[in-house]
Amino acid sequence: MPKILYVEDNEDNIYMLKRRLIKKGFEVLIAENGKIGVELSLAEEPDLILMDLSLPIMDGWEATRLIKTDARTQSIPIIVLSANAMEEHKQSALAAGADDYDTKPVDLKRLLDKMNRFLYPK
Repeated sequence: MPKILYVEDNEDNIYMLKRRLIKKGFEVLIAENGKIGVELSLAEEPDLILMDLSLPIMDGWEATRLIKTDARTQSIPIIVLSANAMEEHKQSALAAGADDYDTKPVDLKRLLDKMNRFLYPK
């Protein structure tokens, strides 16, 4: 069962996506801000991280940078989830080290396809 770290502060988003991912067979850990996300990435060694960008305490850009510059966590794939669909926003997330980018509201099939490319490479 793949372990997913979902870094998100919106309770509605957490409830909806966590429930749907558990139904698909994933173990889901929640971090409600970027600082906790960085800490859990080290402590739990998730298989993949879903990262919101607009987070309290430490935003998703900084959390992504920290995770990707630490030798212990740099190989964990990070998919940024953002309500902002502008290309510049996507490019800034990728520049911070994200491996992929998807928009909210989440299209579950599209997100699962992206997740599976990282979790089960051919």
